[in-house]
Amino acid sequence: DARRHVHFIYTMSFVQNAWYVAGWSSDFGNELKALTIVDQTLVMFRCADGALVALEDRCPHRQLPLSKGKRIGDTIQCGYHGMTFGRDGKCVRVPGQDNLPASAYVETYPLHEQHQIVWVWMGDPDKADPDDIFDLPEFSDPAWQAHQGSALHIKAHYLNVAENLVDPAHVSFVHPTTLGSAASENVPVHVRANDDIIVAWRWIRDAAPVGFFQDFGGFKGHVDRWHYYSLHLPSTAVIDFGSADTSLNLEEDDRDSGVRIFALHFVTPVTEDYTIDHWMHLRNTAVGDSEASERMDRMFEVAFAEDKAILEAIHLEEMRPQKRRPIRLAIDKGPTVYRKRIRDLIEIEVTENLGAVRSTFVQHD
Repeated sequence: DARRHVHFIYTMSFVQNAWYVAGWSSDFGNELKALTIVDQTLVMFRCADGALVALEDRCPHRQLPLSKGKRIGDTIQCGYHGMTFGRDGKCVRVPGQDNLPASAYVETYPLHEQHQIVWVWMGDPDKADPDDIFDLPEFSDPAWQAHQGSALHIKAHYLNVAENLVDPAHVSFVHPTTLGSAASENVPVHVRANDDIIVAWRWIRDAAPVGFFQDFGGFKGHVDRWHYYSLHLPSTAVIDFGSADTSLNLEEDDRDSGVRIFALHFVTPVTEDYTIDHWMHLRNTAVGDSEASERMDRMFEVAFAEDKAILEAIHLEEMRPQKRRPIRLAIDKGPTVYRKRIRDLIEIEVTENLGAVRSTFVQHD
């Protein structure tokens, strides 16, 4: 029922027509791997030719997850009655009968791998375009080092997780020893929104380097430092942050002259109460230094654990009865724009699924 499906999309508050990160390429091998994205269950495995496959993780017979079955070649055999499905989702065997019902299939999901990252399309497969997948030129630039981190499992709604990644104002208070300090508390935050990207940023001029750049910048005196939070809809974030000696007086477009790092967050909604943030970084310093990568990982793990604690506490409070609506402050412009953009995307999907609707409301000018 189309209307029931539309209601499901709206109430779940997920954008369906989008590429989401399922994991790093190294996360997927020959074994069956079950995962959930936007409350849809998938089973993934790598075929003999190396190609990844993502199928609906639910047998159409008795609904047992196919991930509870076993792999036979490039097929999956259901663990309940042995129905077997190929990499294209079509049933290839029903034990005890020769005919294969037309309804004996599972959905398939478009996949794309680039930069050792696995992306899966969760919506209308006819709209899946790999050219729409997030990318940065620094991935292929030998002057930059790419390093995959880990996955942060957060018991919170993905909208709270994502809007935290377009909010420079929280850094002074949540990360005072790693990514921020009191010097930025009263520095104004600027926001701009273009198409599918929301950017919030600020510069902190002539201040002591924060903990991260005390370790990796080698700065002796005061620095000019910046935070640029770019949120690519629906939920991929780039935090461009860095420092340069104050004497250089860097302009906005000259950040490569300083120590510059991109923290990348691929926020994947699992359910209404659970989000996975796959994080990594790109940097223009310590290129080729694996020890530096490991040290950065440890510092990022401290900072991201601080975010996780805040976001999970907020989620618990949001689930409790509310006496009044939360207030909004001037610093909330980025998150506010983000929430509206997500609502607009979901409304577009709902409208497309409903199709042409005959209106009972007639307006007379």
